[in-house]
Amino acid sequence: MTRKSTIAKALLTGAALAAMSGPIAAKPSGQLKLADNAPAAVKSAFESWMSGTAPSGRPDKCFGIALAGENDCAAGPGTSCEGTSTVNFQGNSWTLAPKGSCQYILSPDGPGSLTALERNKP
Repeated sequence: MTRKSTIAKALLTGAALAAMSGPIAAKPSGQLKLADNAPAAVKSAFESWMSGTAPSGRPDKCFGIALAGENDCAAGPGTSCEGTSTVNFQGNSWTLAPKGSCQYILSPDGPGSLTALERNKP
């Protein structure tokens, strides 16, 4: 087998496994709270998400709200993706959260953000 066909086979295998595993959906942490000034619709979506319902529609990529190993993706240099954060509420890893809720989500280390944060980097 040539190197080119080995690489192609590996890529196809990876794509098939990714398709079978379903959508990314890390669970939210029970340590998360919602700011008091969150709109009613955001409060409802957040409560539903916290009870185990995956966010509907197009969710936010919310940085700094995942526990170590519970991120959906983007965990900084040297990591591959889902489940690779090494620090609780790592600022450069994100989790999918209900649309419009990220700016109202509070972790014990600070608020969530729609962009990567400088806090809690390993």
